Amino acid sequence: MTDSAATERAVTFECHGDALLGILHLPAASGDIGVLVIVGGPQYRAGSHRQFVLLARALADAGVAVLRFDCRGMGDSGGDPRSFEAVDEDIAAAIAALLHHAPGVRRVVLWGLCDGASAALLYLDGTGDARVHALCLLNPWVRSDPGFAHTKIKHYYTQRLRQREFWGKLLRGKVAAAALTDAARSVRLAVSGASSSTATARSSFQERMARALRSFQGRVLLILSGRDYTAREFTDSVDAAGIWRGTWQLPGLERCDLPDADHTFSEEISREAVENAVRRWLASLSAKTATSSSRVDLHGHPQR
Repeated sequence: MTDSAATERAVTFECHGDALLGILHLPAASGDIGVLVIVGGPQYRAGSHRQFVLLARALADAGVAVLRFDCRGMGDSGGDPRSFEAVDEDIAAAIAALLHHAPGVRRVVLWGLCDGASAALLYLDGTGDARVHALCLLNPWVRSDPGFAHTKIKHYYTQRLRQREFWGKLLRGKVAAAALTDAARSVRLAVSGASSSTATARSSFQERMARALRSFQGRVLLILSGRDYTAREFTDSVDAAGIWRGTWQLPGLERCDLPDADHTFSEEISREAVENAVRRWLASLSAKTATSSSRVDLHGHPQR
């Protein structure tokens, strides 16, 4: 912890003629690592239940500079809204702003949740930006209709079929027709996805994400929620190999599983677990060589 309180202030910067707004969190004394929070989904720099605000303050109190910002068309930034697949220019402008307003920062860490994590990987795939030193990815978004259908079958319908209550409702005609229709649709999508051409996969944003992760030479912290279909779809995709082959064995990849957390880590214990994991991991980045791939539990202890 630093001896004096961190400060935070609004900063503006330009991205292709549009004014973007961010909040810069500066510790009283910082090292050379700075974190850029990439906001995913249709939300702005505060995040769900002010998660990004609280995270940035916790990291600044630990001596790390943080910038969280609104992409074009969101929050207080100008311009037209765009999807997570089209924010490379926004991220590049924000990195430049972080380095300008926090001149002690030399190494940038991209931090993203859901499609913010996806946007971070797509940015690296599109730019190969050498200023990015490490990645912190939470519940990366790899959604596809077949992939999500497979995840629902594996983690929801399979569990339901094992429940006596479900069979009782089915025999009494208490299972809604919509639920049966959805189950049948999921099976069809999962089967069709398994037989789809690899050429389609190679042109997808998921392929670009996987390629960026394989080629990235820095450290990666992957935080996954246990009560989240987005996280489960990601792990299912990696476990199935294909374009994600070898991901779990990547040098420098550290995986942190939070089994009781939901998608946005909305409960205080989950939010604090994320903050603690990120602080510990950032402190370890002073090492020049990447550590072996590992998995840690809620308290940061290695899992075997």
